[in-house]
Amino acid sequence: MSVWDSIVGQQQVVEQLKAIASGDPKAIAQSWLICGPPGSGRSNVARAFAAALESPDHGLGDEPTKAAQQVLAGTHPDVTVLATNKVTIGIDEVRNIITTSEQMPSTAPWRIIIIEDVDRMLERTTNVLLKEIEEPSEHTIWLLCAPSAQDVLPTIRSRTRIVNLAVPSTQAVAAFLEQNGGFEPKIAVRAARLAEGHIGIARLYAKNEQVMSDRDELIVGVLGLRRASDAVLLAGNLIDNAKAQAEAEVKVKAAEAEADFRRVNGLGAKDRIPPKLRGAYNAIAKKDELKRQTTRLTRDVLDRALNSIASIYRDVAVLQNNAEDSVGLINLENRSSITELSVRLTRGGAVRRLEDIAVARRRLAGNGNPVLVFEALFCSLIAS
Repeated sequence: MSVWDSIVGQQQVVEQLKAIASGDPKAIAQSWLICGPPGSGRSNVARAFAAALESPDHGLGDEPTKAAQQVLAGTHPDVTVLATNKVTIGIDEVRNIITTSEQMPSTAPWRIIIIEDVDRMLERTTNVLLKEIEEPSEHTIWLLCAPSAQDVLPTIRSRTRIVNLAVPSTQAVAAFLEQNGGFEPKIAVRAARLAEGHIGIARLYAKNEQVMSDRDELIVGVLGLRRASDAVLLAGNLIDNAKAQAEAEVKVKAAEAEADFRRVNGLGAKDRIPPKLRGAYNAIAKKDELKRQTTRLTRDVLDRALNSIASIYRDVAVLQNNAEDSVGLINLENRSSITELSVRLTRGGAVRRLEDIAVARRRLAGNGNPVLVFEALFCSLIAS
């Protein structure tokens, strides 16, 4: 298994980065912007590239070297990853990682800094980062990740080498789920189709029946909208399901963090926490931090819901333009109802509803009240 085996549907980019990692170190750009839609694997590409850069075999071997394994596992001393469960990346986090970037690597050729979701930075935070991106320390490489180059400030993207990722095909994602997740082919194919190329969501659908059931319920609900009361009820159900999913995921992550803390400190599951470790232990389960994580994850679930809703009108447009043979339908299980809707709506009506979904996404991004945003959206989707 090579360092690149976790990368799905990005063969052209992989070959490009392989050649760079194994080429002249003096010719390697030190600031990169890896762009791709959610789920395209941009963070995985950044990690694989970092592993290849730090590995003695430049990531060309059939099996990862010890250094590459450490990078991929997140334990390499010279590779730092800045990720966040919050809505934005804080300015203090960026200042701290800049300090790290200025240190010489301890065991590897490069000190590598990976920032996931650099688009989550506010402008003043990005300006703190700008000087380091423009003039990196001699032995430092920056790997920034964002959905697209347009999602970061022009001053940042003009100073980075941009790598654009494609949306992985349904076939590639399904094959990945079968080979790396052990899922049955039927489950893998359906999860990949509904995820629309998003690897993480495809994995979520494949392993979590409740999440898949919530999506099915949402699609049926949208297709059944007939009156304003339907819209209000559907919005309420969606918000409740989103909060429940987010809270469940945060609890799982908190439990994993507690288990890791106990393991690292040689404590059993029921051992009492020693007084000298209690402060660090309590920091794991801070109520404010868990609340922020729940808010962030709830937004992620609602954003995923918007993608699912948009897929209905994408399918309507496919049928209206007789393009099913060439591009297929996403919501095959609801083909009959979508066919009926494609007859009731004009082409302009389908496009207008996609625009309404985009408006709802902007309102959520602007901290609009989720209940009101989705009530308004669902009312606008009612087909006469």
